[in-house]
Amino acid sequence: MFLFDAHLDLSMNAVEWNRDLTQDLYAIREREKNLTDKPDRGKGVVSFPEMRKGNIGICVATQIARFVKPDSKIPGWHSQAQAWAQTQAQIAWYKAMEEAGEMVQITNLNELNSHLQLWQQAESTEHLPIGYILSLEGADSFISLKNLEIAYHYGLRAIGPAHYGPGVYAYGTDSDQPLSQKGKDLLREMEKLNIILDATHLCDTAFWEALSIFNGPVWASHNLVREITPHNRQFSDDMIKALLERNAVIGMAFDAWMMIPGWERGKSTPESTGLKIEHIAQHIDHICQLAGNALHVGIGSDLDGAYGKEQSPGDLDSIADLQTLTGILSARGYSPQDIEQIMWKNWVGFLERSWK
Repeated sequence: MFLFDAHLDLSMNAVEWNRDLTQDLYAIREREKNLTDKPDRGKGVVSFPEMRKGNIGICVATQIARFVKPDSKIPGWHSQAQAWAQTQAQIAWYKAMEEAGEMVQITNLNELNSHLQLWQQAESTEHLPIGYILSLEGADSFISLKNLEIAYHYGLRAIGPAHYGPGVYAYGTDSDQPLSQKGKDLLREMEKLNIILDATHLCDTAFWEALSIFNGPVWASHNLVREITPHNRQFSDDMIKALLERNAVIGMAFDAWMMIPGWERGKSTPESTGLKIEHIAQHIDHICQLAGNALHVGIGSDLDGAYGKEQSPGDLDSIADLQTLTGILSARGYSPQDIEQIMWKNWVGFLERSWK
């Protein structure tokens, strides 16, 4: 089945992790097998050939560069200018991938429809370009709102104002503060440009403030359910209901610690916990029960989002294995139509409403 993945940190893997995603996945792993600078070396699951194998024809692909102050316990760039420069290296890589025929940027409905047609009519997906919608994860790299305008013109269509910890525009996971004036101004400018607000990673206070200020389209590219995995990174039922009222779609992330309770990062393993792809179905079920339908859930895998096989479901060797979800959902009683909605149609429908 065609699959739309709404969150992949492709340029981060290329520019910071130094991975050539055009290569065979096992060649990428082999090249990294003796590296120890990052915990997921030799364990990546994403490459363009594997995406094509898994019929993942469209993704939301990110730029990401966090700014951190001197006392920060989390890594990041030491100035906003450095963060901006990093995102510009990332956009340069996306443009190089377009030149090479590996990717094609999607910024409007005409481009979306023609790309869908290309994939749906092709006899083989082996050499097709992967469509991408450009998103910014954490807005710290915007030195001012001038950067927002520049980014819109090179194709940026979604922004998550926060990532982890304190941010310039909003506080994110594992922190909690009201939106700054800069954050409120950013939301208002995003609304004028019809840029999608990604509610993922917003701290609780900023989440509620953002929804009250921002009247444009809202989605959550990669977020799970707090009722199942208790942590501020996940959405409470009240947050999910608020997103449902906004006709949002919530993407299911496959980062192990988000999927099941009790996972200890750096200690737990897929083997010790028994984590499987099917555990995501609990989160899908929960949102579908709250919604009364299957129209608000999608896939936003976040695979290779600074982790690899060591922090993914045990039965997932590559991103192509997301296709096993169709059988898992079918066995749980989901209709073929509902499965198609979850795998890709909900995201496409969202963009049709937002971009019309």
